Amino acid sequence: QVQLVESGGGLVQAGGSLRLSCAASGRTFSSYAMGWFRQAPGKEREFVAAISARGGRTSYRASVKGRFTISRDNAKNTVYLQMNSLKAEDAAVYYCASAKASVVVSIPYLYNYWGQGTQVTVSS
Repeated sequence: QVQLVESGGGLVQAGGSLRLSCAASGRTFSSYAMGWFRQAPGKEREFVAAISARGGRTSYRASVKGRFTISRDNAKNTVYLQMNSLKAEDAAVYYCASAKASVVVSIPYLYNYWGQGTQVTVSS
């Protein structure tokens, strides 16, 4: 059974930083791309960032480029999202997800396993 467990969310002031982690188990972690998505109240889930299976390629939504960094440690079966210069509009529940393939993808239906989410709150 595949499990994804996020951690690292919390309350931060605008301009601050948080680092999210997602620990995976139940499948060969290094064979699949990983992604981060977020969902704010009343809004649809949206793509944030993704990383290929071996970590060589990444993709970001335009609004987080230059502020967020996705990375992975295949030896630890963990994917990270470093979030800097946080803005009020970044507040949401953040989900990590494991893709159906090894390449970077940004569409939710191309991910088949999801974590339970971690709340990020940004105060202004």
